[in-house]
Amino acid sequence: MRDSNYKRTIFAWSMYDFANQPFTTLAVTFIYGTFFTKVIAENEIIGTTLWSRAITITALIVAFLSPIMGALADRGGYRKVFLIFWTWVCVAGTFALFFPLPGQVVAALTCFIIANIGFEMGGVFCNAYLPDIAPREKIGRVSGYGWSFGYVGGLLALALCFVLFVQPEVPVFGFSTELGENIRATNLFIAIWFAIFSIPTFLWVKDAKKPQRMDKHIMSSSFSQLKSTFGEIRKYRQMTRFLLARLLYNDGLITIFAFGGIYASGTFGFTFNEIFLFGIILNVTAGLGAFGLGFLDDILGGKTTIQLSNIGLIIACLIAITTPNADLFFVNYPSIGISFMLTGKMLFWIAGALIGVFAGPNQSASRSLMARFIPKEKENEFFGFFAFSGKATAFIGPFLLGVITEVFNSQRLGIAVVAVLLGLGAILLNGVNEDEGIAAAG
Repeated sequence: MRDSNYKRTIFAWSMYDFANQPFTTLAVTFIYGTFFTKVIAENEIIGTTLWSRAITITALIVAFLSPIMGALADRGGYRKVFLIFWTWVCVAGTFALFFPLPGQVVAALTCFIIANIGFEMGGVFCNAYLPDIAPREKIGRVSGYGWSFGYVGGLLALALCFVLFVQPEVPVFGFSTELGENIRATNLFIAIWFAIFSIPTFLWVKDAKKPQRMDKHIMSSSFSQLKSTFGEIRKYRQMTRFLLARLLYNDGLITIFAFGGIYASGTFGFTFNEIFLFGIILNVTAGLGAFGLGFLDDILGGKTTIQLSNIGLIIACLIAITTPNADLFFVNYPSIGISFMLTGKMLFWIAGALIGVFAGPNQSASRSLMARFIPKEKENEFFGFFAFSGKATAFIGPFLLGVITEVFNSQRLGIAVVAVLLGLGAILLNGVNEDEGIAAAG
């Protein structure tokens, strides 16, 4: 591949992260999730529980669909077709989120689940391009480019929505503040953003294999391939160990992103303005972390980068869950002389910045490590398994958070689940031999 074509391909592939990240940043984490619990649902405790169930339903559906559609994409050359299809599912579902009013819980959750499934499935097929477009020695930094592009996109979208829809007394385009119309309008912005900025990916990232006509043979051979891969899974022992570890630590990340804004609002009393600022800080630190540690990934390896980020995330979560009453790691810090005029809320800001620094590299290094472990011609199928590993148990964190929050009437106790999942994932990841996994891929 000529240098100019290579750079254009990497740019176009990274633009998909730029295009889809605002959905996670605004709809899932900082804006719509918080709006749902505070305004659409009856109260924040019920809203948190219902939101956790929506995340759980999404996870189960994606876990079921991703390996099957990955195998279909490999056999029939449908990677680009599926990427475009699921992108537009997300765009349509997100656009529809504008319409449910306060009290219309079922409609809001239905639209969100559809949009979230589209978002996750689109990511499967975008990720599957990584081994094709990046040389093995540059996979870490290329994955980092994508994530850093994503966080820049999330940051810009967050800032624009704040200026256009949230901060003004009279929002733009005639939207009012009654019934949260200005907040709901951010979903229209997200949908249009995703539709426009995903176009470079569709145009400039090429498939080596042309799509075939869907028929019974393609279907049956895809399922045969999927069955064969399950049968050969022992050959890829290190990949299997990695995916098992990712079942847990990625569940912790999903829970952070799904409930970060909700936790900030419910436990620390963040206003929408503060949540926007919190989101900006988190996206800045995450983008810098993903870009900077992407180079470290190529030097130290994906496993080491993930473990370092897991440790950082655990520390950040412990700070976040132990500071509402001016306690740090469950110790009253003024009594030990380290308050420095820091309140629990201020420490939560610090915890949020740390989460950003380490969340970006965690996601980027996980994607690049998987790419190193994948044998040729099975990228879509194996990234389907990658999505499966991210979703098969992804209901555990949100489900436990919802149950604990409901039973104890405490978001703080519910969010403690995150640190446990990250810790268990780190323990399992310690048993992965990265060199052996790369050798097995051939």
